[in-house]
Amino acid sequence: MTQTLESLARKTASLASIRGIVHTMKTVSVINSAPYEQAAEAIEAFHATVLEGLQAFLYSHGPLQLSPDPPARQVMIVFGSDHGLCGNYNEALAEDVLRYLGPDPGAAWTLLCVGAQMADALAEQGIAVEQTHLTPASADGIVRLANLLAQELDGIRRDSLPRPLSASIAHCERRPDGLGGSAIRKLLPIDPALIAALQDRGWRSRSLPVPAGPPEMLLGELLRGHLFASLFRASAEALVTENAARMARMQQAERAVDDRLEDVTAETRNLRQSEITAELLDLIAGFEALRKPRRPNRSVREAPG
Repeated sequence: MTQTLESLARKTASLASIRGIVHTMKTVSVINSAPYEQAAEAIEAFHATVLEGLQAFLYSHGPLQLSPDPPARQVMIVFGSDHGLCGNYNEALAEDVLRYLGPDPGAAWTLLCVGAQMADALAEQGIAVEQTHLTPASADGIVRLANLLAQELDGIRRDSLPRPLSASIAHCERRPDGLGGSAIRKLLPIDPALIAALQDRGWRSRSLPVPAGPPEMLLGELLRGHLFASLFRASAEALVTENAARMARMQQAERAVDDRLEDVTAETRNLRQSEITAELLDLIAGFEALRKPRRPNRSVREAPG
C-alpha cells in the first residue's frame, strides 16, 4: 500500500498521542506506588513491635501450647488487582494458588478474594470465590480492608468452632532482584517456627519484661495485631507490585511506540526526499525543454504570392 505524506503525518500524530498517554500512565504508576511502599515500610515497624510484645509474653508466661488437631475449615485470602494493563499479574498468581490448593480446592477451601480481575482469574482456574472485595483506592483504604478481612476471619472462626481455623494468604511481593513473585503463607494458626524463633531470641534489654493484664486477653490482642499487620502488609505489597508490573508494561509499550515512531519518521523522510527529487527532475526537464531551439514546421507550406 502506497503511503502519502498526509497519511504518514496522521500516523505520526497518532503515535505521538499514544506515547503521551503511555508516558502519563507510567508516571501515574510511579506516583501511586510511593504511598503503598511507605505503608509497607510503616507496617513492618508496627509488626516488629507486635512480635516484640509476643516475645515478652513468651518470656514471662512460657511457650504456647499449639493444638495439633487438624483444622475443620481452611480459608485462603488472595490479593490481586482490580485494574488492567499489568500483564498476567492475576493469571500467574491464580495458577500458583491452584497448585497450592490441589486439584479439588472447592471441597476443602473457602476463598476470599481482593480484586475483581483476580476473582475472574481464579474462576478461569476452576476455583470458586465466596467473597470478593475491591482493592483499596489509597493507603488509608488498606487499613479498612485489613480490618474488614480480620473481622471476616473472626466470623468464620466462630462458625467453625470448636475446631480451630486455618487461614493462608496469597499475594505478589517484591524480591531482592527487583522482580515481583507470588508468595503464599500460612497465617493462622500462628507459625510454630515463628514462635520458636521468638522463644530462642534473647531479650535485648537488661530490664525484664513484665506484661500487664490477664494473659488470655494480652495474647489475644497480640495475635490480632499480628493478624492485622500480616493482612495490611499483604495488601500493600500487592498494590506495590501491581503498580510495578503496570509500569514495566508501560515501559515496554513506550519503547515499542518509540521504535514505531522512528520507522514512520524514516519513512516520511524518505518519501519527502523522493517527492523533492521528483519535483527537481520535473523542473530540470522543463528547463531543458525551454532551452531547446524550436524547429520550423515544414508541414505548413507558404501561400503563393
